[in-house]
Amino acid sequence: MTQSDIVQKLWNLCDVLRDDGINYSDYVTELVLLLFIKMEFEQAQSGTQFEHKLPEGARWPDLVDKSGLNLLNHYRQMLLDLGQNSDPLIAAIYADAQTRLKEPRHLEQLIKSLDGIDWFSARQDGLGDLYEGLLEKNASETKSGAGQYFTPRPLIDSIIRCIKPQSGETIQDPAAGTAGFLIAADAYIKSQTDDHYDLSAAAKAFQRNRAFIGVELVPGTRRLALMNTLLHGMEGDEEGVVHLGNALGSVGANLPKVDVILSNPPFGTAKGGGGPTRDDLTYKTSNKQLAFLQHIYRGLKPGGRAAVVLPDNVLFEAGVGTEVRRDLMDKCNLHTILRLPTGIFYAQGVKTNVLFFQKGTPDNPRQEQGCTQRVWVYDLRSNMPSFGKRTPFGAQHLKPFEEAYGDDANGNSPRAENVEGVGETSRFRVFTREQIRERGDSLDISWLKDENSIDAADLPAPEVLAGEAMAELTEALRELDQLMQALGAGDEAEQQKQMLAEVMGLVVAQEVGE
Repeated sequence: MTQSDIVQKLWNLCDVLRDDGINYSDYVTELVLLLFIKMEFEQAQSGTQFEHKLPEGARWPDLVDKSGLNLLNHYRQMLLDLGQNSDPLIAAIYADAQTRLKEPRHLEQLIKSLDGIDWFSARQDGLGDLYEGLLEKNASETKSGAGQYFTPRPLIDSIIRCIKPQSGETIQDPAAGTAGFLIAADAYIKSQTDDHYDLSAAAKAFQRNRAFIGVELVPGTRRLALMNTLLHGMEGDEEGVVHLGNALGSVGANLPKVDVILSNPPFGTAKGGGGPTRDDLTYKTSNKQLAFLQHIYRGLKPGGRAAVVLPDNVLFEAGVGTEVRRDLMDKCNLHTILRLPTGIFYAQGVKTNVLFFQKGTPDNPRQEQGCTQRVWVYDLRSNMPSFGKRTPFGAQHLKPFEEAYGDDANGNSPRAENVEGVGETSRFRVFTREQIRERGDSLDISWLKDENSIDAADLPAPEVLAGEAMAELTEALRELDQLMQALGAGDEAEQQKQMLAEVMGLVVAQEVGE
């Protein structure tokens, strides 16, 4: 059984819960409370160095041995006890956790279904990756819930391959969501160090407990992130890898400076909770992305590097937006911008970019003025397919960008403009700081003509377009009239036509004709 087969089987278990009035959004939370207990047991049985995190009495066999009301009551009490566990990480995972299941038979059926899965195959692929597959499934199916926090994995992996995080570096995500960036960075470092085998005992402990730090505002999402990181062997400090709080508030202000920041801050302005409340940011704004961007470039150590996903408005917004961009280009070398295609995020239609930059310059990491001399822009948006379920966005779409980016994590590899074209037809072009200044310091730079777009000069005359639109509306109204007649609603159809005639002035025209 493949990992995708297991993910689909887990997802199908939602049908069990429908009779208990549990929808898809609540289902993932309900399932992962059980799933973590099962996965923790499986990892402890796998012969690896993974030790039991859950106490005796709160492990998988303690559920399998019971049935009926006795099982449901035991499970409810188990969740309460785990939320008060002496291990702060387990207590954080199960804080305020409670089941919404009312029927003992539904809980029993879930446990039996989970027990029936081929966990040997799942362990071979990695239980953490299986868990993340379930989160991705939820994001793509529900378009809500975890979806708003989920960055497509091919994009995360591509960014990681460009930024190249190293063992011994501190890596932060101030908008961690389900911890996708941090887990991918950990996986990359493990792939470079033979799963940490090449590291000393002290270096291994650093990677497990101090290398990664995330911040997440939403408690339910942080719960998913803590489970996700723990199943990937990342423990973090006493609060776990991902801390609960607002990176645009006091929690973010107190974070230490780090070597690498990778993030996809939430889209939208600060309405309600979660907005900027810090007084240490130079440029005050209700635009969360502009506030996050300030946090990120201020939070890097000299010479530190970052990759951040941001919507188009950050690249062109006037006023504070212009000041933040200028400050970024002064304090950092903004060496690369990747213009992403639309449709790859679950917030449909949003246009996004990845900004790659380094604090200071290669020659002087502490430089704070004039650090950006040129910006390379890769247009992966123009003349690209419309991505979605039928045309999934994958690693193959990002490979040409990675080749153009080069091996140097800070964008210092030799680069050429002629990528999939020459000169102005190339997807990859460089713009000097002076050229950007002439644009009013806007970074919303595009030059490729989209083959699917229509030039305004080629459009028919306005009266022709209006006539075509009216003809289409007339035909649609005629078909609706026929449908209402067929449905026996002829009288209502006549009333609607009369109202339309009055609106269009047709009655007056008739009177004049008479």
